[in-house]
Amino acid sequence: MLELYQRVVLSRNLPEHHLQKGDVLTLVDYVPHSSGDEDGYILEVFNAVGESINVIAVPMSAVQPLKNNEILTVRSLA
Repeated sequence: MLELYQRVVLSRNLPEHHLQKGDVLTLVDYVPHSSGDEDGYILEVFNAVGESINVIAVPMSAVQPLKNNEILTVRSLA
């Protein structure tokens, strides 16, 4: 399991939140699923200057840890 408050990367597009695979977010909570479905994470979305713009819930499979051989990029929020 990932650690709270670490930056993570999306492993899939989330068009309902205007987020794309590769976007970097901050993990702020862990959410167990009571009916046996996939557990999830609560993620906070920040803009490029560090302002919080959204908080979303996603399944655990939608995120992965950042790797040391990756670099960050910037895109406009659609």
